[in-house]
Amino acid sequence: MSVISCVLLVDDDDTTNFLNQRLLERLAITDTVLVAGNGQDALDLLHTHCDLPTSPTCPALILLDMKMPRMNGIEFLQAYAQRPRHRDPPVVIIMLTTSLNSDDVVKMQHLPIAGYLTKPLTSEKITQLMQAHFGQGTPTR
Repeated sequence: MSVISCVLLVDDDDTTNFLNQRLLERLAITDTVLVAGNGQDALDLLHTHCDLPTSPTCPALILLDMKMPRMNGIEFLQAYAQRPRHRDPPVVIIMLTTSLNSDDVVKMQHLPIAGYLTKPLTSEKITQLMQAHFGQGTPTR
């Protein structure tokens, strides 16, 4: 049994996406994982999968890389904020980064995100995220 409807992974690294997708599947937090290689692809996926607010493939959680080519995480958030609010159900956006640079941390604190995590994702980080933002941990199998 899944906990949330859908997760959208947004990262330009195919290996990271593959590993994160496998982790989410193993933890069984969702039945649907969408993957985008940059912010523009993510916006396109949202347009397709969130056409109806009740769509089961409209993400409840977006795990967003900060640094990507074409459209990075910050640019994605700026474009996402321009979307009509009535179309999208509530979504938790978590920024992912490999950087602990203090300038990047300050930038993230001023973004419209629910929080940030350092890579790599782990079972423990996902469990904490699920408890903090969805009121439950990962399901047990």
